[in-house]
Amino acid sequence: MLMTIRLRCETVTKYIMPAVRGLIAKTLVEEYGFSQSSAAKMLGLTQAAVSYYISSKRGYTMIKKLEGNTKVMEIIKSISKKLAETGGSKKVDLNLCDICRMLYENTGH
Repeated sequence: MLMTIRLRCETVTKYIMPAVRGLIAKTLVEEYGFSQSSAAKMLGLTQAAVSYYISSKRGYTMIKKLEGNTKVMEIIKSISKKLAETGGSKKVDLNLCDICRMLYENTGH
């Protein structure tokens, strides 16, 4: 039997990163009053993707897991605030490695 090895970063890129972007987009729209199109442009998403995240049609399970982690949500709120304050005009670090590290330390995954 052949075993497939998946690196943690592969999992993060496939499942966690989209959920992080979704949460940031949701925060920009709901808390800072950005349009879905503006939030999408800042994050390199389509307006339709932002709409799906906001309506829980995409990434629901992972988004709920991330929302339950206070430290991760602090980072997401901080990133959202920086994006809102700069209008997305400055490059904002997504701190994905920090989020990944926190999740791994808390869950072992």
